[in-house]
Amino acid sequence: MTTLRRRTFIVGGLAGASAGVLLPALANAIGYPFTLGVASGEPAADGFVIWTRLAPNPLNADGLGGMPNTNTAVEWQVATDERFTAIARTGTVTTTQASAHSVHVTLTGLEPGREYWYRFRTGGHISPAGRSLTAPAVGTQPELTMLFASCSHYEEGYFTAYRRMAEEHPDLILHLGDYIYEGAATTTKVRKFAPATEISTLANYRVRHAQYKTDPDLQAAHAMAPWLVVWDDHEVENNYASLIRNDTNPAGDFKARRAAAYKAYYEHMPLRSAQAPTAENMLLHRRVRWGSLATFHMLDTRQYRNDQACGDGTKVCPAADDPARTLTGTSQETWLIDGLRQKLGTWDFLGQQVFFAQRLAAADGSKSMDAWDGYTANRTRIQNAWDANGNKGTVVLTGDVHRSWGANLMQNYGTQNRIIGTELVTTSVTSGGDGNAADNSLNPTLNPHVKYFKNLRGYVKTRTTSAEMRVDFRAVDKVTVRDYPVKTVGSYVVESTNPGLQAP
Repeated sequence: MTTLRRRTFIVGGLAGASAGVLLPALANAIGYPFTLGVASGEPAADGFVIWTRLAPNPLNADGLGGMPNTNTAVEWQVATDERFTAIARTGTVTTTQASAHSVHVTLTGLEPGREYWYRFRTGGHISPAGRSLTAPAVGTQPELTMLFASCSHYEEGYFTAYRRMAEEHPDLILHLGDYIYEGAATTTKVRKFAPATEISTLANYRVRHAQYKTDPDLQAAHAMAPWLVVWDDHEVENNYASLIRNDTNPAGDFKARRAAAYKAYYEHMPLRSAQAPTAENMLLHRRVRWGSLATFHMLDTRQYRNDQACGDGTKVCPAADDPARTLTGTSQETWLIDGLRQKLGTWDFLGQQVFFAQRLAAADGSKSMDAWDGYTANRTRIQNAWDANGNKGTVVLTGDVHRSWGANLMQNYGTQNRIIGTELVTTSVTSGGDGNAADNSLNPTLNPHVKYFKNLRGYVKTRTTSAEMRVDFRAVDKVTVRDYPVKTVGSYVVESTNPGLQAP
């Protein structure tokens, strides 16, 4: 239970200390607990979620971060200025070993459309401060600066893109999947995973998440702005579909493994309690409004999907067009179509994981079975819903493929009849290692609706008003060397009443 009080850390001691709650002397004995930084997310017009996790020894193999099995009182503080001279809210929450001493505080009662700063304290230790924002009030449409990224393989490079994202001072950051990778450590990369084996237990997943969170560049991005997150496959296992595994290594009960992975994911992300998992299930698809400017429909394309058709891979597969095949599951599809029909804002943003537009790999019609091309009827039903409703400002935001792409979404891909939306695909933060600026995998003959491609690491920056979205594909030349500068490698404009990519 969280209690609210309007006072500063200076005035009082650690609130709520009682039997079974870790006292300051003991807390000091275990060392600095805020090694994983702070984060915020899920912005609403009256608040957001703030997060931290107590872990003085974050890579301990038991996954408990060096914390004793004692409930621990953590004070939190929210201010309207970064010097914390004007306190808006304070309170105390008690952490437990069962949740790896993670902290999720859902704030309400704040002013819409403004900056706040937050921090935590326990046992005399004070966390770094984070910056967050509330969403604008419904009825208003101020400009939104948003960044989105995906696919951050710890071993394959440094998280320079996250540092550059923090330096952009965005209003909002989206992460579209593969926040962690589950594989075993190698000896040929620039960094090494902990633990060294492929992760499959709750302790393993906690340690891997903690290793990521110790990265200072990732911490900087989390501390700069609120995040909206969705997962893809590597948060559990490569290319899994619902409860169907990609392979049988490591051996074990996959339902238990997925439950462990989902629990660790929730423990390390600034998510609301509505997203807390139950066993092997977790409700991750949700809607977030940004005033009357935009509605974010955050999708889950892993938990409910049918297995990839024809044994996965890139191929010609008639089964991919079976109307019964689903990437979203029936319930999520209904939820999404209902939200699109409501048209709650000028823009509808679909934050999701895998390539949405048709993308032919060869003249024989071969396509990726792991993307929406493997579930074409599901895609058509969703596209038809927003098209029939006249939602011209529909933009699909995508990760997964470790390259930057930009595409027009067509009412009919075969005939190239009528543009009805836009897809922006972010490259990876590090996955795939250093890119190749000379790579030209864009085939306009096979895919005339696909307008942009770049094989470099980075993220996408957008600045959105009620009239248009200005898009910059941002990239760093190398991730195997620390701290490269970022540059814009492609720019487009999308108009809210005229879908598709246009020259800036």
